[in-house]
Amino acid sequence: DVQLQASGGGVVQAGGSLRLSCAASGGFTFDDYGIGWFRQAPGKEREGVACISAGENVAHYENSVKGRFALSKNSAKKTVSLQMNNLGVEDTAVYYCFIINHGIVHWGQGTQVTVSS
Repeated sequence: DVQLQASGGGVVQAGGSLRLSCAASGGFTFDDYGIGWFRQAPGKEREGVACISAGENVAHYENSVKGRFALSKNSAKKTVSLQMNNLGVEDTAVYYCFIINHGIVHWGQGTQVTVSS
């Protein structure tokens, strides 16, 4: 089975940084999967944050995080990372890692990011 374990969330002050990580395990070819992160803030709908399509090495970002967040993957280690800089209160949310292949999505358990003013 494909399993994803997210980590790296926490509480930071506005302007601070966090690095989220998602470790994948299982018998699969990591590069066959699109990867990325969603988030859901209190009282708001879940939104895509960043993603890299299968077979690509270029990340795509939701407009509000462009220039602040950086998505990367390590195929050999089967890990997905999201470097988050200059965090604001609006970034407070539960962040979910995902990988997708053939329309099947696998989710991490979610990690809480809280940004205080």
